[in-house]
Amino acid sequence: QVHLVESGGGLVQPGGSLRLSCAASGSIFAINRMGWYRQAPGKQRELVATITSGWNTNYGDSVKGRFTISRNNAMNTVYLQMNSLKPEDTAVYYCNVLGYDSSRVVFDDWGQGTQVTVSS
Repeated sequence: QVHLVESGGGLVQPGGSLRLSCAASGSIFAINRMGWYRQAPGKQRELVATITSGWNTNYGDSVKGRFTISRNNAMNTVYLQMNSLKPEDTAVYYCNVLGYDSSRVVFDDWGQGTQVTVSS
């Protein structure tokens, strides 16, 4: 059983910054990729950023140059540093983890989501 705990969301003014965290725990053998996706009301879920166990990163076009994804060396915690926030960044941000559980079965888990609101 894999458990994800997200934190760091909140209300911020345009131009401000937030840092999201997601910690994975439970019966995990290995995590291959961690990342963030977001969904605004009435819109499709979209990629924000991902990072792999090999340190490769991928960003959605709308956040390139403003957001930075990182992880710890153990590959069980992922962070998202969000700078120069815009109102269009307002969404629920979901942590996503791909890996193998202790039985060597592939899993694809999602966090409960954390609200980010950018407004003056």
